[in-house]
Amino acid sequence: MEDILSIDLPALANAGYYIALRIGFAFPKEEVNALPPAWIERYTREGYMMSDPVLRWIYDGEGLCRWSAVPFPDPRGIMAAARLHGLVHGVAVSLRDSAPSGQRSFGSFARSDREFTDLEAQALLAYVRARHDALSPPRNITRAELEALRLIKNGQRLKQIAHLLGVSEGAVKQRLKNARLKLDAKTGAEAISRAAAFGLI
Repeated sequence: MEDILSIDLPALANAGYYIALRIGFAFPKEEVNALPPAWIERYTREGYMMSDPVLRWIYDGEGLCRWSAVPFPDPRGIMAAARLHGLVHGVAVSLRDSAPSGQRSFGSFARSDREFTDLEAQALLAYVRARHDALSPPRNITRAELEALRLIKNGQRLKQIAHLLGVSEGAVKQRLKNARLKLDAKTGAEAISRAAAFGLI
């Protein structure tokens, strides 16, 4: 995974790119917008999002699709407008978790000079998948560890938590430590923040 995350995106997508990772109800957990500022300004000003055929494919499809193969109409001429900003050739990638309420991640990548090769397009899909997976919640965290985090988040003290759960303070400390390690957090506060961001507590 480390190799795929080290690809040179600015060189590969020389006209720009946009990546949105782990989109929940409305907003991505993380996003990178490396599109030309003039295009971002025009896209926003013109309200292109609701009519963008590439974005429509991203939300309807999975896998990858070249912009030239997007099957949806473009009555507002968004793709022609994009070309004026150097976004001539592109590939979109889209994926989501297998669960019914799974989060979606996607990327849209552009070149000014040529189509992406099949190998490059597959590398971009693998890159987005690796970033998506890296932001997934740990699967090995236990209900007891999450309960201890939830109670700390709600302002309970160790002694109160131990009493509520019917365990020793040492057991509560161990659960909190395990949760912190599994969430790859340096502090208890960071563990609570990550667990909340993943929707675990």
